[in-house]
Amino acid sequence: MTKKRVAVALSGGVDSSMAALLLQEVGYEVVGITMRLWHEKKATVGGQHYSCYSTQDIYDVEQICLTFGIPLHIIDLEREFKQYVIDYFCQEYRQGRTPNPCIACNQHIKFGFVLNQALFLGADYLATGHYARTEYFDDAYHLLKGVDLKKDQSYMLCTLGQEKLSHLLFPLGGYLKAEVKELARQKGLPIASKPSSQDICFITTDYGTLLGQHSATSPGEIVNRWGEVLGKHRGIAFYTIGQRHGFGLASSSRLYVTKIEPDINRITVGSEEEICSQKLTASKVNWVSGRPPSKPVEITAKIRYKSPEAVATLYPESDSAEIQFHQLQHAITPGQAVVFYRDSEVLGGGIIEN
Repeated sequence: MTKKRVAVALSGGVDSSMAALLLQEVGYEVVGITMRLWHEKKATVGGQHYSCYSTQDIYDVEQICLTFGIPLHIIDLEREFKQYVIDYFCQEYRQGRTPNPCIACNQHIKFGFVLNQALFLGADYLATGHYARTEYFDDAYHLLKGVDLKKDQSYMLCTLGQEKLSHLLFPLGGYLKAEVKELARQKGLPIASKPSSQDICFITTDYGTLLGQHSATSPGEIVNRWGEVLGKHRGIAFYTIGQRHGFGLASSSRLYVTKIEPDINRITVGSEEEICSQKLTASKVNWVSGRPPSKPVEITAKIRYKSPEAVATLYPESDSAEIQFHQLQHAITPGQAVVFYRDSEVLGGGIIEN
């Protein structure tokens, strides 16, 4: 029998490296594939590892492939990454929204350009180091949470559908993160102790610096819900719904951003109660199965990656949805992704509008 060929998206870190090794050990023909997203060296501040796919990371990938005895393909996606991830990130902030660039990267870069390149190279599958699982039953592919719920990354994969899932493998989905690191140490991999990248890989200093470099921002009014001017903000790109600092206002109670109006360059602040809500509307909804549920269904939903799941009723449409939560949610934020779950399965996800 001819071995199945799998291209593994390698970042130079522990997870993707172990994904490659595990697949090699069970008999796949493994090839490495990595991206060049920029040419400057990665930044390290206070011992924290910042950008991934930097010059150093590509060197680490090359050493991993030499160790495993597998070929490596490097694809230059610097222009595409800027267009679909960095420019998108900055544009959303300019519009008073709070994006999730990791989801955009997965959708357009990793499971767009990289997946297409893997298939072009003759691979049957693309594998990554995500902590998530897939199963095929009832004539469909199902996207499931990883067994390590503290590391589960299924939220970040909510844009995947049937065609792409048919070509994807997530070898780490059945492992705990601690088990993966221990396996790497047992195998003697030099990257076993390499620190993980932060959530947003292209932020090498802080949000303000990046937005200042890519956005034309100007000060404007900070008002309360009655329209009374309380002070000046430094540019709406530096604020997000629910933010409670950076106003420079004297107040006897905590103030939170409750509304951002980019058209008139104004920010409204108010009490914590004013940023709590039980409903939202989502646009650009992707249904993993390829079609929405035929009727309203009770689900759990996450309104941001690190938020807990909350019980809600989903009212689906073809490419949009209404979500009615059973309890108040804190700071539902336009631009973030909301992801719908049924037990451990991802039904789909979309972009929060209001």
